[in-house]
Amino acid sequence: MKPENSGQLRVAVQGFLFSKDNEYFNKINEGKTLYGTQLAPRLVYFPSGNLRLEAGIFLYKDYGTPRLRQVRPLFTAKYQNGPHSLLFGNIEGQLNHGYIEPLFDFERVMLNRLEEGMQYRLQTSRVQLDAWVDWQRQQYRYSNFQEEVAGGLTSEVTAYQDSAGWRLGIVPMQFLAIHHGGQLDTIDTPLQTLFNFATGLRVRRKLNSKFATAVYLDGYVTHFTDYSFEEVLPYKRGTGLYLNASVDTRLSTVMVSYWSGNGFVAPQGGKLYQSISSTVNNPNYTERQRQLLILRFLKDYHLPGNVTLSTRFEPFYDLQNKQIEFSFGAYLNFNYEFLLGTLRQSE
Repeated sequence: MKPENSGQLRVAVQGFLFSKDNEYFNKINEGKTLYGTQLAPRLVYFPSGNLRLEAGIFLYKDYGTPRLRQVRPLFTAKYQNGPHSLLFGNIEGQLNHGYIEPLFDFERVMLNRLEEGMQYRLQTSRVQLDAWVDWQRQQYRYSNFQEEVAGGLTSEVTAYQDSAGWRLGIVPMQFLAIHHGGQLDTIDTPLQTLFNFATGLRVRRKLNSKFATAVYLDGYVTHFTDYSFEEVLPYKRGTGLYLNASVDTRLSTVMVSYWSGNGFVAPQGGKLYQSISSTVNNPNYTERQRQLLILRFLKDYHLPGNVTLSTRFEPFYDLQNKQIEFSFGAYLNFNYEFLLGTLRQSE
């Protein structure tokens, strides 16, 4: 946001078309197809150069059904002062948080796009920090359901960077908490409070090769703890190791990932990394030891009109069950904003 934005009235349109096919046949995360469209038109007003107000509507439709899956209002107030940003309402969530996939599922972009609550972001040349609360379900007196809230913090510090293309990033914390509870409901369901934590390092090296432009190495240790008064899940604590090596080439980004989990549970994390099942046919199935070797081919195509087409092909090998499965996805994003005019402000 800039001082010259003061008084401006704009229209912003964000669209997301997705297709993801999971050819899975395991007992932890079953196969499925996600295929649909999301549209979010908003009216944007700048009362001042550092304050942005948005109001609009979110429309979400799965293909293969005549009905909209979601129709929800959008409201956001964003105040920015230098590197500091404070948001109320619909926050900048999902992939913007920067979580690793074992803690935060990529598919939430399609299935649980909106996050509502508060968010503080700090972005400088050396430090990035995101602290947020997502109020997922509001409870009222005599409700027959629990309130649901999630929140967390991600941070990264650039410890070293030079002109030769080296960069070392320290991830001191990725923290995420889930709480289901409240005191206004009429049901006898125990409270549930779950914590996930990760810490690690990221190394990047720019290359001058005609074929490869950069290589990346990163590794994380993760932890899960159930702080609920009553144990509902099969595991009270769990750990994980997540390692990645990738290279940016002229053709695509190629990434190799290794996951080793021991009783690991993350309610908002990628389902493949869990030690408990999310399937329809095997809901009580568990695997304390979970080991995956994942190969990813990622490519972004920048099209005219602020449109980006992204493709992801992700085969993986389950070392415990000795089986190969894969997923493929294509995603079309566009985000366009245009000026309607500038409103005169009364003195």
